[in-house]
Amino acid sequence: MSETKSKDIQLVHVNAQSGSYDVMVGLDILSEVGPTARRTAGGNVAFVVSNTNVNPLYGEVVNRSLSDAGYTVATKVVGVGEAIKTMSVLSDVLECMADAQMTRDDLIVALGGGVVGDLAGFAASIYMRGCHVLQVPTSLLAMVDSSVGGKTAVDLVHGKNLAGTFFQPSAVIASIECLTTINRQLFTDSCGEVLKYGVMSDAELFRELERRPINEGNYDLERIGKIVKRCIEIKRDVVDTDEREKGLRQILNLGHTIGHAIEAESSYTLGHGSCVAAGMCFIVRACAKRQLCPDEVAQRVVSTVERYGLPTGSNISTDSLYERALADKKRHGDFINVVLVRDIGKVEVATLPVDDFRVLIEEGR
Repeated sequence: MSETKSKDIQLVHVNAQSGSYDVMVGLDILSEVGPTARRTAGGNVAFVVSNTNVNPLYGEVVNRSLSDAGYTVATKVVGVGEAIKTMSVLSDVLECMADAQMTRDDLIVALGGGVVGDLAGFAASIYMRGCHVLQVPTSLLAMVDSSVGGKTAVDLVHGKNLAGTFFQPSAVIASIECLTTINRQLFTDSCGEVLKYGVMSDAELFRELERRPINEGNYDLERIGKIVKRCIEIKRDVVDTDEREKGLRQILNLGHTIGHAIEAESSYTLGHGSCVAAGMCFIVRACAKRQLCPDEVAQRVVSTVERYGLPTGSNISTDSLYERALADKKRHGDFINVVLVRDIGKVEVATLPVDDFRVLIEEGR
């Protein structure tokens, strides 16, 4: 399961049905990108996809590591933010991969946050019907969530992540010191997904996050590294059981149905983690009103989200959130799957009539 590779690198092994791989968590381990790529993927060309914020910081060390491992390195630098997760940008990336004379034996290296990981992973999954991808997440959100589990996607006009694939990476390398170079607002936003893991599956993790927010003061990288590893372990356990979201994996969507609606209504100006946090607060308040969980649970979740400086609600109308949610992937005809909270660390997936889901949104305000 999890083991120590050395005193500096922790491994979490993912054993999904379509492929197994290791997630490496440690400090100053970007130099491991090249050797890891050579060991897990092979090939001759390494195509690095990064963005205009991350590439100037880490592009050189990653490219050097790949070059030293014998790769011909090509790089595609994209813009930042959800706005670049489009079919047109995906098409541009694919054309650049072809220009680099990549084959299906070669690999993409996704160097950046969740947007880069989603985009590059999708490109890898469809280029020549699939080449290798190595995920190198540099944001907290990408480390604990989007880089692990094989979900790839771009957005459509009608909603977030509506075009995508399940495609597992060859490896994931999470170098924790990268978190010191992202702005505090982005780090805080990512905490929404971290809190989700505690509410969803691990009461002890939630108590630790509740005890002292990880976004306060100077970052305790050792503590953050342990929390990142624990979140990855939780996701690993879910993905190993249900890779393609037919059952258990749906619990990872806690807060997401309403959160994605908030995100879309804000034109993606509000970060994903913030929207998940707000969506989770909607859900837990509604669950308390329906006596599905104790009032104390709702109070603890909302107050902890508030302590992290994350939103606990939204001024967007119930009708607007409801209409957005109807386009969600978790809708099936006149029903929609929603993750409900029973206790800290205990959730369940319920299939609700869409009309009842509208009531739930209103109850969660």
